[in-house]
Amino acid sequence: MDIQQALGYFGALLIGIVLGLIGGGGSILTVPILVYLMYINPVTATAYSLFVVGVSALVGAFRNMQKGLVDFRTAIVFAIPAFIAVYTTRKFLVPAIPEELFTIGNFMLTKNIAIMLFFALVMLLASVSMIRNKRDEADENIIVTYNYPLIVVEGLVVGVLTGIVGAGGGFLIIPALVLLAKLPMKKAVATSLLIIAIKSLIGFIGDVENLDIDWTFLMTFTAISVVGIFLGIYFSKFIEGKKLKKGFGWFVLIMGVYIIYKELTK
Repeated sequence: MDIQQALGYFGALLIGIVLGLIGGGGSILTVPILVYLMYINPVTATAYSLFVVGVSALVGAFRNMQKGLVDFRTAIVFAIPAFIAVYTTRKFLVPAIPEELFTIGNFMLTKNIAIMLFFALVMLLASVSMIRNKRDEADENIIVTYNYPLIVVEGLVVGVLTGIVGAGGGFLIIPALVLLAKLPMKKAVATSLLIIAIKSLIGFIGDVENLDIDWTFLMTFTAISVVGIFLGIYFSKFIEGKKLKKGFGWFVLIMGVYIIYKELTK
């Protein structure tokens, strides 16, 4: 194991710690860590990310179920179109993307570069969401209402996005649950974890049939991340997650810009 790979495993721990501290966002580091530190190609990295994100979100979802914060009806309405979209994206769309897309002068846009550039764009959008962080706490006793057509459309969009880049998409799901299902913020955050777990793990099934999975590495990386979650939960007793969220948002922004620079200057 070289220094970069050791840093990669430390990154797995960091992913979990961030998830435990601020309740989301950490998973967006998974793909860059797998690609740049563990030397895994982007298609396989996005597949592994789905598994890591799915398991991590499931741990968080179980904790929230025990607290009675998960709205199962909303989760099912949102998750069904989302997991159908993410599964079909991983099973059919990603394998169908040509290895070489187009060439401009000396620059060739390959499938791997395109995936990383699209992922960087998602990182930039997520970072803006974390930096702004202007979520209003809704009344906990508000009556939950459902805009079914928009929830289904949002589920499909998030599913395709998750399928391509391997990120959880919580920065898109949470506002949708607040606006379209009128969920209070705490329930929206809790419910989003269950949705992310379902769609990520089902999406990963679409990859099992297409890719050779290194299960030993994947389970090790995921286990370290889960340990990080519990460390993050412990640290959250002493550190306020909201204060960290904006700083982490700036870090994600810088990472997104770095990925764009690195991929375009290869």
